[in-house]
Amino acid sequence: MLPRSRLSRAVLAGGVGVVLLAAALLLPGPSPVPGSADELVPGRTAVPVGSGGAGAAATSAPERGRKPNIVVVMADDMRVDELRFMPALRATVVQHGLTFQNSFSPYPLCCPARASFLTGQYAHNHRVFSHEDPYGYGAFDDSRTLATSLRDTGYTTGFVGKYLNRYGPARSRVSGRPSFRYVPRGWDDWRASIDPGVPSVRGSTYHYMDTPFNVNGRVDESHRGTYSSFVVGSFSVDMARSFSRRAKPFFMYVNYVAPHFGGPTEPDDPPRFLTDARGRPQDVRTPARPRSVRGRFDGLINRGAGLPRGGGPSERDISDKPRSFRIQPELSARERAAVRTMTRQRAEAVYVMDQQIGRLVKELKRSGEWRDTVFMFTSDNGYFLGEHRRRSGKVRAHEPSLRVPFVVTGPGMRRHADRFDPITTIDVSATILDLGNARPPLRADGTSRLTTMRRGDRGWVTPVVDEATGTEGRGIRSPGFSGPRTSIGVRTARYSYIRNRTGEHELYDLVRDPLQLQNVHGRRAYRAVEQDLHRVWWRSRSCAGDTCRVPLPASLRATSQQTATMTRAYWRKVTRVYGF
Repeated sequence: MLPRSRLSRAVLAGGVGVVLLAAALLLPGPSPVPGSADELVPGRTAVPVGSGGAGAAATSAPERGRKPNIVVVMADDMRVDELRFMPALRATVVQHGLTFQNSFSPYPLCCPARASFLTGQYAHNHRVFSHEDPYGYGAFDDSRTLATSLRDTGYTTGFVGKYLNRYGPARSRVSGRPSFRYVPRGWDDWRASIDPGVPSVRGSTYHYMDTPFNVNGRVDESHRGTYSSFVVGSFSVDMARSFSRRAKPFFMYVNYVAPHFGGPTEPDDPPRFLTDARGRPQDVRTPARPRSVRGRFDGLINRGAGLPRGGGPSERDISDKPRSFRIQPELSARERAAVRTMTRQRAEAVYVMDQQIGRLVKELKRSGEWRDTVFMFTSDNGYFLGEHRRRSGKVRAHEPSLRVPFVVTGPGMRRHADRFDPITTIDVSATILDLGNARPPLRADGTSRLTTMRRGDRGWVTPVVDEATGTEGRGIRSPGFSGPRTSIGVRTARYSYIRNRTGEHELYDLVRDPLQLQNVHGRRAYRAVEQDLHRVWWRSRSCAGDTCRVPLPASLRATSQQTATMTRAYWRKVTRVYGF
């Protein structure tokens, strides 16, 4: 919490007092301190511990028999701690729903993550390994997705906002033609932003003030000068209003580009390229924001979100990390100021998105659909903002990049509670199919978490596989690696085990070292644990379907209580070091 005087100034400067009062709720961590302002936040609700197998069915949703509506809102590059800048979402979903405290994007990069959501598969199975050629949208077969599965079982389906990178200029694998007028199968209402590279289309997904859309096969360039989050918000409200007039349940997938960086350049932006102490250029890019929110959180945000309180080093000793980390010097004063600006501008973009989500929820309540709607919010991946000397970025399997927010509310889930079972992007897909009683579009790698949502945690019993393709390690032949992947890891309740194609492997004990400052790979004390993790790694690195759900050995499993205890301790440490 800010000292009272600073809090008062923050309220006067931008109205962020409400944000701060909810900090204990939004940043997972310790219980409220008796007698403190934290007690103004509703307390956490105890939930029963559930049981059952990975595919166990949960109780049906609406009592009146109709399948539930399902609305998923996905941010772009959003960190878990940026939930604090979303008061509307907190009031309607967090305080009246479930917060998953262990939510992950198995491939923390926009295009592969979104392909995983739509297919329910790890990237090594859907084969979209990057947003750049030869991957991106042009590598994605979207003939069978969540949309086709839900439509087949009686849903009306709608898409709004960002699709996959290079949608528009890339050729569709299904039609064989450039995709800027292509509407993928399974969508009844399609309103997707168009990426740069189409000669006949002005603007792009990443120009916040000039975003063109493919609206049901017609190019719509009428929104020039309107902030893209406002457009996405209005599209989503209009779609919800239209769908509410139909008898069938509906599925809406709404995608904001915020807080991903994007134009236009603004006067208060930091220089895009700063030179670090070793003369290497560092890419520093921010999202555009409407003038009405600029400076809103300046009284709260006094440093980069991933830089420690008190101005200490990002990471004092980085010799245990792979070379791609070791070549980064500590941030200079100028770079720290740039990361602070980046954190502020991202918060402002998130806040605007939140207000648009509030409009959508209000419309769902006005029409009476809210009572039968399961509403989910998440992000495609996390983001570094100073941790491990990384000024910005994602892709890596370290916690700031791997973790994403995931909150949900709906019939039978309207009470505020935490869940500690792991949930991944592909698990969310499996859960949606479970809610809709729909068949997977392809062989599914994920696990439905509907039982966890309805009945409580069951424990961490299966591994989370993380994977990525970077520049380091390309072309190196390394045991266990196939295709373009340069990093493959296994995440359990306690351990993060990352094998890199370069041979610079990593093991972090997140109970003793939540911030991943000490790589204990190869240490004698962890020899038995690492052997168990290595066996799981070999079994899981290219898993498919049921083989992705093989239980961990007993030495690596955690009960629901053990998982909750470890997770609370993890977030307490993160909040103590990085919290505002």
